This record gives sequence, C-alpha cells and structure tokens, in this order.
Amino acid sequence: MYGKGIANGLWVTFKHFFNTYVDDIRYAGRKYMRQENFQVRQGLKTQGAFTVQYPDEKLAVPERFRFVPFLVTEDQDPTRMGEDWCTSCGICAKVCPPQCIWIVRGSDPVTGRPVPQPEAFFIDIDICMNCGFCAEFCPFDAIKMDHDYELASYDRTNNHILDKKKLSKPHSYWKAIAPTTALEEAIDRGGWEHSDNIKSMKKAGKQATPATKDNMFPARKLTDALPETVVVEETSAPAPVAEAAAPAAEAKPATTAAAPAASGDKKPKFDKQAMLAKIREKKANK
Repeated sequence: MYGKGIANGLWVTFKHFFNTYVDDIRYAGRKYMRQENFQVRQGLKTQGAFTVQYPDEKLAVPERFRFVPFLVTEDQDPTRMGEDWCTSCGICAKVCPPQCIWIVRGSDPVTGRPVPQPEAFFIDIDICMNCGFCAEFCPFDAIKMDHDYELASYDRTNNHILDKKKLSKPHSYWKAIAPTTALEEAIDRGGWEHSDNIKSMKKAGKQATPATKDNMFPARKLTDALPETVVVEETSAPAPVAEAAAPAAEAKPATTAAAPAASGDKKPKFDKQAMLAKIREKKANK
C-alpha cells in the first residue's frame, strides 16, 4: 500500500517534469516571450510547471486577499466628491490587535464641535498584521483591505507610516478589486451610496440607487468629473440667499432681533450639510 502510494506520487512529479519540456517544445521557445502567453500558462491548457517572470508578470490575487487597509472616499455623488466615508468613530483603532491606527477627529472651525470626519488618519504598515479586523468592524464600510503588496522601501518614516492622503482611495477602486464583496455590502446597505446619503434620500422621499451588477460602474457626465464645477456650485449657491437676506435685515431690524426671543428656549437644529460645506470651503481656501 505504501509502496503504491509513493509510486503514484512520484509518477505525478515526473509527469509534470517531462510535460514542462514538451510544453517548451510546443511553444518553440516563445513560452516566456509574449505577454498573451502568460494567460495561457495560467489557464487549464497549460502543461507541466512554469515560471512567473516577476516583476514583469504577476499572478492575480484572489478577491478576498487582504493587505494594508485603505480609506474609502466618495466619487459618485457630485456634492460629496473626495469626502471620506469614515466618520472618525475610532472603532477600527479600538479593535486593532497591534494598535497601529491613529485617528484625529475633525472639528468645526467656527463652533469647535467635533464633526464626523477625520482630520488625520495614520497606519503604520510595519506593525499592521493584515488581519482585517478594522474593515470587518467598521459600521460605515469606510475602511477596506487593499491588494497592493509591493510596499518595500528603505525609508520607514516617510513611506511606511501612511497618512490620510496616501490611504484615501475612491469607492470605484474598491468595486474594481472586489466586485463581489462590494455588491454584497451595497445590498446590505440599501444602495451604492454612502449610508448617510441613503438616509437623507429616504427623508427627502427619494430612492437610492439599487445595488446590481449592471449599475456597479455608472456612466458619469463630463461635468461631474470636473472638480471646478463642483466647487463653483458649492460656493455660489449660498450667495444669492445671503444677498437676499441682507436687505430684509436692514428694513426690519426689530423683527430680526426679536426672532430668537420668539422662538423660546429651543436650540437651533444642527445642520450637518451646512457644517460640512463650511469645512470644505475652509479646506479649499488652504
């Protein structure tokens, strides 16, 4: 029994060994010379063993492959282009086993109140163990595991401690490297948009974009891709309202002064969109 098993194992080994030379003869020496042959060598028709000519050739990693985390940014909603999905809740930093994540929560420049956006975000990739706990426990699908494993360098301080700028990648990038997982998350979330956008759309009576394979990569207009168009819309939209309100304040000063007293002790409702608009304007001026 043991002798037969060993013989069968050696037969498989020698079969692959000889088929390697048969395959080289079939390609007539062009097995590693053409790029299109790389897919054939990885396919079902290949015979024997083959060598991957790294770094010119790279094996495709599985969709569930995980390496250094990255932050998801908005690239679908024109009003929130480039904004982080992260709300700086700190759950990822709490569940991180090696404690390699540091977050600085943003604050409103006017009131000083904390805002649901990270001011700074750092990950030390030399400490990160690529466990994926941060992406697993994130309640907003704002942090994901990247497929980029070529991060070696000689400068640890500048290249191995990634800041928010280096960690931020658009949501379309995540859908490109992990389409199946991104579709499952969008179905659970109720649409392709951010969870805050989905809630605001429901309050406004609008329907979120249904998560399907057909609309995973929607065709965007040329004006949506231009950041100048978005900035002009954000900065110029509130201007007419302010100009129209100025004459009214001059004409009836008593009414405007008595307005806070007439409202009683009720606190003004917190306007999240207006606050985020102020923060975007401040960042644009920098």
